[in-house]
Amino acid sequence: MGCLFSRRRKPAQSEQQQAAVGAGREAAAGEEKAPQYSWDQRAKIDPKDYTFSGLKGETVGRLPGKVAGQQFIIQDCENCSIYIFDHSATITIDDCVNCQIFLGPIKGSVFFRDCKDCKCIVACQQFRTRDCRKLEVFLCCATQPIIESSTGMKFGCFQYYYPELALQFKDAGLSIFNNTWSNIHDFTPVSGENNWGLLPENTVVQDYVPLPSSEELKAVRISTDATKSIIPVTRGRRQKSSDESCLAVFFAGDYTTANARKLIDEMTGKGFQLVQTKEVSMKAEDAHRVFQQRASEFIPLLEKGPVVALEFSGDGAVEACQSTINDVFSGTKVFVSESKASASQDVDNFYNFADMQMGM
Repeated sequence: MGCLFSRRRKPAQSEQQQAAVGAGREAAAGEEKAPQYSWDQRAKIDPKDYTFSGLKGETVGRLPGKVAGQQFIIQDCENCSIYIFDHSATITIDDCVNCQIFLGPIKGSVFFRDCKDCKCIVACQQFRTRDCRKLEVFLCCATQPIIESSTGMKFGCFQYYYPELALQFKDAGLSIFNNTWSNIHDFTPVSGENNWGLLPENTVVQDYVPLPSSEELKAVRISTDATKSIIPVTRGRRQKSSDESCLAVFFAGDYTTANARKLIDEMTGKGFQLVQTKEVSMKAEDAHRVFQQRASEFIPLLEKGPVVALEFSGDGAVEACQSTINDVFSGTKVFVSESKASASQDVDNFYNFADMQMGM
């Protein structure tokens, strides 16, 4: 008799049947566990989303977050207003005529070719033009701007603000303190002629590149007020109003940028001019060259990160800067020129070193 809990044995499968079942299981497992690759998961990029081409008399742009570090192309546009309110990898602008252009922070290069009668606001790592005529550019450029076979070029200091701009500069790897906007290199100079110059000091940015008129782009909260500009507005190579200059250097910390901006506000509010700014890393040997007798005081601070240097100009600049540092930054370690006699040398020592570090 059979036991109550006994089970009837299934008939044995043939080898052929077993092979078929095994193959089916392997196929099912393969379908379930197909390998996933990062490039398969990326969103497909449509080049049309990163190109403005052949436009006439239009206002177009990209809102913050819509370019997100991609490269962009602008070509064959005429009588257009173009706004890229985001950071990008590189941008090329070809064969554009009578356009107003805003370009947010560019991690690499921006290259204008065969353009004429354009007005631009640009922030970039590298700036170059070739075969261009009559470009007026408010520029922030981390390296020396280069023009080639170009005439009638005019430059001013970048001044612009909208809430997302500071983070876009960071995403593009650009420092708001490294701006060589007026240090132009003409690759093809012509004897007896000057292919470039500087825009007047009292130039109003909106007179050159008006705020966008389209409903979509009006959503960007823009200010062209120089006091709100994300980039400190500097005199660059314009003639100084005084022979007296002062150097102030802030060392890396939680509030370095805020402290530097505060000192700029304090000094310019008193009528002094901000000539140039720089953010650069320093080593111990650099400190001896720049800070000289006081080097040992600052060397331990250099390991924390880059320093931010500011040059101010104006009669009484040294005394005013020292007084402001003592009154406003009493708990902050700051190098500031000790006397009018040493200030010019301090400035030369620091900026000669900084230019060498940045390959300029």
